[in-house]
Amino acid sequence: MAKATDSETKKPRKRGTTVMGWLLLAMLVAGLGGFGVTNFGATGSAAVGSVGTSEITVKDYARAVRQQVDMLSQQIGTRIGVSEALAFGLDKQALANLVTRAALDNEAARAGISVGDATVAAEIRKQQSFQGLTGGFDRDTYKMALQQNGWTETEYETATRGDVARSILQGAVTGGFVAPQALTDALYRYVAERRGFSMIRMTEADLAAPLPAPTEDELKAYYDAHIDAFTKPESKRIDYALLLPDMIADTQPVDEAVVKKMYDDRIDEFVQPERRLVERLVYPDAAARDAAKASFEAGSTTFEALVEARGLTMDAVDMGDVSEKDLGAAGAAIFAAAEGAVIAADSDLGPALYRVNGILEGQETSFDAAKDELAAEIKMDAARRAIADKTEQIDDLLAGGETLADLAKEMGMEFATLDHVPGQQGTEPVEGYQAFRQAADAVKAGDFPEAIVLEDGGVVALEFKDTVPAAPIPFETAKDKVTEAWHRQALDKALSDRALEFKAKAEAGAALGTLGIVEVTSEIARDGFVEGAPKAFMTDLFALQPGDLKVIVEGDFVALVRLDAVHAAAEDGTDAQAMKAALAAQIEQAISADAMQGFAQALQDSVGIQLNESAINAVNTSLQ
Repeated sequence: MAKATDSETKKPRKRGTTVMGWLLLAMLVAGLGGFGVTNFGATGSAAVGSVGTSEITVKDYARAVRQQVDMLSQQIGTRIGVSEALAFGLDKQALANLVTRAALDNEAARAGISVGDATVAAEIRKQQSFQGLTGGFDRDTYKMALQQNGWTETEYETATRGDVARSILQGAVTGGFVAPQALTDALYRYVAERRGFSMIRMTEADLAAPLPAPTEDELKAYYDAHIDAFTKPESKRIDYALLLPDMIADTQPVDEAVVKKMYDDRIDEFVQPERRLVERLVYPDAAARDAAKASFEAGSTTFEALVEARGLTMDAVDMGDVSEKDLGAAGAAIFAAAEGAVIAADSDLGPALYRVNGILEGQETSFDAAKDELAAEIKMDAARRAIADKTEQIDDLLAGGETLADLAKEMGMEFATLDHVPGQQGTEPVEGYQAFRQAADAVKAGDFPEAIVLEDGGVVALEFKDTVPAAPIPFETAKDKVTEAWHRQALDKALSDRALEFKAKAEAGAALGTLGIVEVTSEIARDGFVEGAPKAFMTDLFALQPGDLKVIVEGDFVALVRLDAVHAAAEDGTDAQAMKAALAAQIEQAISADAMQGFAQALQDSVGIQLNESAINAVNTSLQ
């Protein structure tokens, strides 16, 4: 049985990847050591390298590279090619992980660490990827999963055996580390320390006088000094023929009987009964419930206190908005009660108290009121299907040499030209479609146009016409943006100067409240958040001493800040102990990772690494 990935490449396994995957990635640089340790001689046609007696097979390397490509593609949200992945160095990363794995395999074999068939079988049976409809291990599912991922059963079982052995070795190396108490305490005091501060967030209203309007000469000078900001980048001039569903939707016929059936099928959307916002507190018996209700009605307790007395939270008893039918036998009494009432009634879970928190009136949208909207949906769906039926014909016409302009006339499409800047979404509506932007980014001179299906069911065909060189936007065209940018720059300087004036006055004894609107924060942690403040704000704040004043300027943010108090970390209490425990766990994990990294590097240094560069290059070429 062969895994869909082993410690880093198999997909069916979860345990192996969580045990070793993050660690192997962390050892990327140190684990490989630059590949300069030994020679690059041949290690056999079936291997790309070896560490000691443990080989790295061509198959393992190819899988590992594909795995890295898949992972990066998922992270960035778009599929990348293998050639791009190689440019990013993902092949080096995959190989580094495999070298580290091989070093551990070699040491496990040298130390005689191995596991029996029963352990391997138990590991495989645990994997959800191999479970059938009954929830247990299913051999047919197992075989199919392996085939889909390019593994044989023998390969997978061997890889699983190696994973478990490596886990045992890792446990022996990384187990037993304890975080030094002094380090834990020091980190805790640093992390849990708080600050209290006051701040005047500077705005244009804080200026002594409004900013004067810029003169034409000032604007032209700003335009010339910042011409890069007012230069349109190089673009592609593209002709395109476009057909969207909303361009032909109004021409699609609609049968009112179909609209009426659609309304009836979706009646729950248009006819909504009354609903109630309800909380339900269940008791073990009716006597306990009735005693609680009597106490509530006498005013000696609150509903919230009754919930707390049952050991529950308000979220736990909240039923949300429910219909009378949802409430079963209690529905009639609850729907007859006023908002805020507490009702004793039976529930599916036993005797209960219900509190009515809100009344949501029923809503009904008649067929006459809904039919236009439903008809529009039907027309748009019909338009999408009509365009889908035309797509093949559009491709045939283009293949036959039809120009985009003639295609547009024949197929009722819109023909237009735009200048597209690769990597950017322009202002033309068609550039709002990702499929169009991707095609426009890729198109080049000599490419033949073809039908491209858009996200909403539309279709477009495009053709590269020319490269439009970068050029400054004329001053008169850019004047509004120039004025806006000039004003922003002038305002930032004026606010910064004004904040320095406020700082001088405050240092001379003026109260902050006499200078501007003061925002007071009594406590904030190092990882706290201040709306609109730059990332460096907290660093600057925690560097101050009580009473210090500082003007913080970054981008459009300008503020005068005073540190009011330093709150030392609380040494006792549940929260303090929980944070110390979390910090200790992180320290132990870091120490374990360092130990494992050093161990893996020592193994590689002691037995040597051999890499077959020609085999590696051959695999990389075959993957592209």
